[in-house]
Amino acid sequence: MIVEYIRYRIAESGRRVDFEKAYAAAAEQLDLAPQCLGYELSHGIEEPDRYILRIEWTSVEDHEQGFRGGRHFPPFLAAIRPYIGDIEEMKHYARTSVVSAAGGTA
Repeated sequence: MIVEYIRYRIAESGRRVDFEKAYAAAAEQLDLAPQCLGYELSHGIEEPDRYILRIEWTSVEDHEQGFRGGRHFPPFLAAIRPYIGDIEEMKHYARTSVVSAAGGTA
């Protein structure tokens, strides 16, 4: 499993509601994609113009070839296309052995 992080900066507060609605629609495609193991979109508290999308994929190849080459990607991309220019970072990361004993629940 790998984790993809996508950092967005949505400067105009009026676009933020639409951004979240767009990702709610796009998330339907992530739920249908067998390559996607889970995701979450977080909104900045101290910097409300910042968002981080975290997506767990089965592998980089499954994400880049499987998902992007499959039938779920076109509607996913169509939903978020207006926000592509707001991306500051889009990278894959490998998890390490340093994890919470609680499994991330609070």
